[in-house]
Amino acid sequence: MVAKLWNYCNVLRDNGLSTIEYVEQLSFLLFLKMADEITSDPFAESDLTEIVPKGYDWQSLVSKKGPELEAHYREILTELAKHPGSTLGTIFAKAQNRITEPALLEKLVVDLIGKQDWTIAGTDLKGDAYEGLLARGAEDTKTGAGQYFTPRPLIDAMVEVTRPTPDDTITDPACGTGGFLIAAHTYIRAHHMRDLTREQRVDLGQGTIFGTELVTGTARLAAMNLLLHGIGTSDGPSLIEGGKDALSTKPGRHASLVLANPPFGKKSAITVIGTDGKAEKEDISYDRDDFRATTTNKQLNFVQHIMSLTAIDGRAAVVLPDNVLFEGGAGEKIRRRLLHEFDLHTILRLPTGIFYAGGVKANVLFFDKKTPRADGKPHTTKLWVYDFRTGKHFTLKTKALRRPDLDEFVEAYAADKPHSERAESERFKSFTYEELIARDKVNLDITWMKDPALDDADSLLPPEVIAQEIVEDLQAALSEFAAIAEALGSEVPADAEEVLPES
Repeated sequence: MVAKLWNYCNVLRDNGLSTIEYVEQLSFLLFLKMADEITSDPFAESDLTEIVPKGYDWQSLVSKKGPELEAHYREILTELAKHPGSTLGTIFAKAQNRITEPALLEKLVVDLIGKQDWTIAGTDLKGDAYEGLLARGAEDTKTGAGQYFTPRPLIDAMVEVTRPTPDDTITDPACGTGGFLIAAHTYIRAHHMRDLTREQRVDLGQGTIFGTELVTGTARLAAMNLLLHGIGTSDGPSLIEGGKDALSTKPGRHASLVLANPPFGKKSAITVIGTDGKAEKEDISYDRDDFRATTTNKQLNFVQHIMSLTAIDGRAAVVLPDNVLFEGGAGEKIRRRLLHEFDLHTILRLPTGIFYAGGVKANVLFFDKKTPRADGKPHTTKLWVYDFRTGKHFTLKTKALRRPDLDEFVEAYAADKPHSERAESERFKSFTYEELIARDKVNLDITWMKDPALDDADSLLPPEVIAQEIVEDLQAALSEFAAIAEALGSEVPADAEEVLPES
């Protein structure tokens, strides 16, 4: 199935479609075909006849050929976009036909989608095939699709140490194509299925797993990705809220586990007015009285949003760039609050070369939300920092990150033990609250290791790796200088972070 899907993608790429556009069209047709299979199954518990109107369903599509099929396909996309709030509405929101060659569309409908029984294929098979195409699409740097894709080995490691359970409500406020939500669901299936009743197994993830995605096209991919992995129902409410800026309003619902990799980049089109009352002149502004600091830095605002989104006694694991750890002003205020009102217990320093977005130096922050203490003392007593950056070198093509690369971190994290029983090592060090708060601007960008390649000529890296790291270092430096200039009140060109090429 994977081979068939990818081979046909190559045909459509020759016709001008990107991989992501192909996956998008595939999503529309897969939904129609699966709805048809469920409707025609006398033993199916779901009835999609009212959600997919007769005359706009799969059977109406396959009854036509050539230009007539292509014209009817466009009619179907227009009609099915009129169902907001449902899984169908999310998948077909603002849908357009990108396959303008009728013969290619007919071949996709009849030969590739039509000859496969998709509902009887296991969720692992369907889901893995679809996610494999999403991963291929992320490699297409021209479309920028990689910004919505977090490396799966990193996702799996984050999920493994946060240990989701069937009792958790799990969310991602910038869910991209849904990787974190799917990994959490997969973990629960692997570790807790024996403890669940049949009804609990059927309902697993229905309503307890949800996400938000600003970009409508990406939200549709997430909704379809979840559906193919057995999360949510075709005729039920959408688990993905698409076309919404998660930062625009206070959370209407809290989660016991937040997993996220907010979008990289400094600029936000919206200014947040925090309780400090400050605001910068922007075209759009909104008021968040749950934010303590005003900033246009998207990542800092996502940190504040996730602080609000996490339920009491809940936990969060968030991928964030280095500037969140050292930026002054609002950044310092937010870090002080994070250390005092939350238990920021672990930071994983990530290497470069693992993200599709160039020039990214990032970390994973793990923190727990606690009930306010009556004595006013901070909840963070000790922060553990794992340096997975120094001396680690990865590239997307020649040396991609693998899940075993993170085994030592997972073992050091010791999710099954109290944090007091953790052991220090060369890469894993602890710092007390008093040490952290005494650092200049509460800078949490902490390093102590030296790259052995700097001293040992025999351990020099291949030239292409060195070149890539130089580019990424320069891109990261340019981004940080842009942030400094912005903080000083300068006008930073909109393309300041695009001066350097990605490779």
